[in-house]
Amino acid sequence: MVTHKRAAQDTLNIVRRLHEKIDSISVLTAPTIVDGSWLVEAREAGVDKVGVAIDAATPELFDDLRGRGVSGPHEWERYWRIVEEAVEIFGRHNVGIHLIVGLGEKEQEMIETIQRAYNIGAMTHLFSFFPEQGSLMHQHRQPQIGSYRRAQLARYLINKRMTSADEMTFNEEGKLVAFGVDKNALDDAISSGRPFMTSGCSTKEMENACNRPFSDSTPYQAYTGNLRNFPFRLDEKDISIVRRQLWDYSDTQPGAWVGDLNCEDCTSAV
Repeated sequence: MVTHKRAAQDTLNIVRRLHEKIDSISVLTAPTIVDGSWLVEAREAGVDKVGVAIDAATPELFDDLRGRGVSGPHEWERYWRIVEEAVEIFGRHNVGIHLIVGLGEKEQEMIETIQRAYNIGAMTHLFSFFPEQGSLMHQHRQPQIGSYRRAQLARYLINKRMTSADEMTFNEEGKLVAFGVDKNALDDAISSGRPFMTSGCSTKEMENACNRPFSDSTPYQAYTGNLRNFPFRLDEKDISIVRRQLWDYSDTQPGAWVGDLNCEDCTSAV
C-alpha cells in the first residue's frame, strides 16, 4: 500500500479479486491511513498475513527519517498500535514488521526492537541499509557486515524462542558479544544457514520463500562474499564465510561503502 487516500479501498478491492483465485494473501499496510476496522475488513476480504514497514529501530530515527524530520505524516506510536491491533485480528505470527539495519541505531537498540515485536506477537524481517544513488541518504554508509550478521542471527534466535534480548550481552558500544544461548545450539543455528536467508514471505510449504537477493547489496558485493540476504540455501563455503563475518567488529570490512565501488571496479572484478 501507498500513503494515498484511495489506497485503503483500492487494496480491499484488489484483495477480493485475488481471493477468488488464491487463498494466501499478505498485505504490506500503510498504518497512517488504516485502522482496526480496516484490518477486520481486510481479513474478511481474504488477507491472512499483514506486514508493517516500521524500518527504523528507534522512535528518534523513525521521526527523523519518516516523520517530522522529512516533513512526513508517519508516527512511531501509530505504527506500533497497528502492529498490536493486527496481531489481535490475525493472530500471533501472522503479522510481521520490516526493519532496516544500519540507519544509525546501535546493535542493542535493533535487537531490543526485534524483541519488542516478538513479545507483541509479530515476526521480524531484516534488510541491510543500501545507499541508493540520488536518494537523500546516498552518502550514508552501509552497516558493517559483522553487525548485520549478528542482527540476523539474533532475530532468528528470538523468533525461534531460543533466547531473548535480556539474555544477550552487549559491550559499552552497544555491540552484541554473546547471544545468550547454549554453544551447541548456537552452532547448529549457524550451520543451518537459515538465519542469513531472506525472510518475510513464508508459505504453507516454505519458511523462506522470498527471492530478492540484491535488494540490499550489489552483485559485486555478493561476488566477494558480502551478500546480505541469501535467497538460497547456504552451502559449506557460504557458512564458513558467515562464521568469520559474525565475529568481525572492525570498521573496515569489504563492501561497507558502496561509494568506493564504480563500474570499472565491478567489471574488472567479475
